[in-house]
Amino acid sequence: MPPARLRTAPGTPREIRIIGGQWRRSRLSVPDRPGLRPTPDRVRETLFNWLGQELTGWRCVDAFAGTGALGLEAASRGAADVLLVEQDAALAAQLRQTVQRLEAAAVRVQRGDGVAALRAQAAGAADLVLLDPPFGAAELFAPALAAAAAAVRPGGWVYLEAPAPTDEEALRVLGLEPHRRLKAGAVHAHLLQRLGARHNAADHPEETSA
Repeated sequence: MPPARLRTAPGTPREIRIIGGQWRRSRLSVPDRPGLRPTPDRVRETLFNWLGQELTGWRCVDAFAGTGALGLEAASRGAADVLLVEQDAALAAQLRQTVQRLEAAAVRVQRGDGVAALRAQAAGAADLVLLDPPFGAAELFAPALAAAAAAVRPGGWVYLEAPAPTDEEALRVLGLEPHRRLKAGAVHAHLLQRLGARHNAADHPEETSA
């Protein structure tokens, strides 16, 4: 008897919605794919509260796109260029269908490895890099963070979801400063800023729960 295939985590919704912007309430289906774990609505809402509701003109890379919820949320809020990278062929095909349905001219879909796609970006080209690697692929986190730090501009942002808190000293070696963080169930969400921007002395990492 063949071994059971790993599937989407129990309790994962079959459908999620874009929260804000021009495509608010648009539905995104969540297929049964190994390791797929879409960012919960409350976490996405908190992230875009942190970033500000308008991302007009931003350049974004969603390096492990999955359903595309994070990158499409950025595009919905005005981002000018959003690259969705997804290695799974079925998910990449679904992303292309979604982009076509939404008539999302600012969004591009690339099938491939998220770390390699980040390494291919021009240094400092992105305003926001979104990182939500599969939690079972621990080997991806360090190279993904290093590649994201190189791809994002000084003062720009890296958003990371991980199964554990990040090492702040290791982040600073990469030139990333912890800015905000929260814990929602098993998810540790981090908003990191690329050093080089002028910092407000009142800005310190804050931890919340969702």
